[in-house]
Amino acid sequence: MKAPRILILNALLRAVAAAGLRQPITLVLDNARYQKCAVVKALAASFGIELLYLPSYSPNLNLIERLWKFVKKECLGCRVLPTYEAFTTAIDDCLANLSTRHKHQMDSLLTLEFQLFDEDVPVLSA
Repeated sequence: MKAPRILILNALLRAVAAAGLRQPITLVLDNARYQKCAVVKALAASFGIELLYLPSYSPNLNLIERLWKFVKKECLGCRVLPTYEAFTTAIDDCLANLSTRHKHQMDSLLTLEFQLFDEDVPVLSA
């Protein structure tokens, strides 16, 4: 299973290198093992691409983690629900009302508060 992922990442590195950018290139990755293997690191180094790894646990960079924390607090909130059906109904109800009843909280919670780059800095996303 790892080999196809390495091949995909190698193809991405080749595509980024082929883009012909003259500025230094930094590729931001999570900490998946296949992204940190010697083959990937060597290929990136051969193209002059810096690999920057996110911290191993960075829930603030993952919007689904923020959403799940909100759902747990909002509909479960340190209480025991009597049945599995009540448990799933509470979660389903919360998720169904994210864009209405919980819109204000979602607007502030699910923002992408990341570093912005000047317009003259090319940023590629995959």
